[in-house]
Amino acid sequence: MSSLLKLGHIFNHYEGLLLAEFNYLWIVLQGIYNKPELREFVKEMISGKIKSLDYYLNFTLEASQEIKKTTKYDSIREELQQELYHLDRQMASLQKMKRELAKVISSPTSVVQRGSLVITNKARFYISVSLGEFFFKGDRYYAISLESPMAQILLGKAVGETFELNGITQRIEEIY
Repeated sequence: MSSLLKLGHIFNHYEGLLLAEFNYLWIVLQGIYNKPELREFVKEMISGKIKSLDYYLNFTLEASQEIKKTTKYDSIREELQQELYHLDRQMASLQKMKRELAKVISSPTSVVQRGSLVITNKARFYISVSLGEFFFKGDRYYAISLESPMAQILLGKAVGETFELNGITQRIEEIY
């Protein structure tokens, strides 16, 4: 391979890196980390889960009412009652999550608190409700509650600080 061709490959490599950095800065400036949009997205996810669970709850309730009242079907009725109990608990949890999300602020924060969007060198954490992993605008996020071990470590920290959880060290790069 000629030195000119090698130089061309090196230039293309660095040009690609610079372009990636420029794209990253452009995306940040354009507001990819738009907390009101993120909050609305999480709210819609919770509402969607509530709607799906409500449908399943009603379906299971109707099925339990259609089972004949004979001893032959006692075990099936008991299983359906247990399922209804679990579904009711899940619904109560989702309703609580929806109420908790209403308390989450959308304004920018300088230190980590409820409502903060924390960008580390390894992940993006939205301190809000215990929804877990989700994807928003093509990026992976973790919605975590204030009670989670990760949130407890993050609370009060600022940009540039590091922390460790489960042997993994992370650095806070941005807080919104």
